[in-house]
Amino acid sequence: MAIKKQFLKSKPVCKVTFTVPAENAEKVAVIGCFNKWNDEATPLKKLKNGSFKGTVDLKSGSTYEFRYLVDGAYINEQDADSFAWNDYAGAENSILQL
Repeated sequence: MAIKKQFLKSKPVCKVTFTVPAENAEKVAVIGCFNKWNDEATPLKKLKNGSFKGTVDLKSGSTYEFRYLVDGAYINEQDADSFAWNDYAGAENSILQL
């Protein structure tokens, strides 16, 4: 898994690209506080190499909690900036700091 951050000079925005290697998966999405944890708001597109990829514009200077939803299973980003416990989910969420 990987996260790529591209900060824009003209706006207080960061283009964040999420990549998830999931060759056998049917459906992958990134869910988090930036899309109200909606599993249909940010689907990732399957590439020919079997990974899933998508880009989201997020406000710079903010911190976001997120997870991946891979065929109904929640997975954290190994390369997240940090992790935070979430009592509602009973698990840790990945943290993205911009």
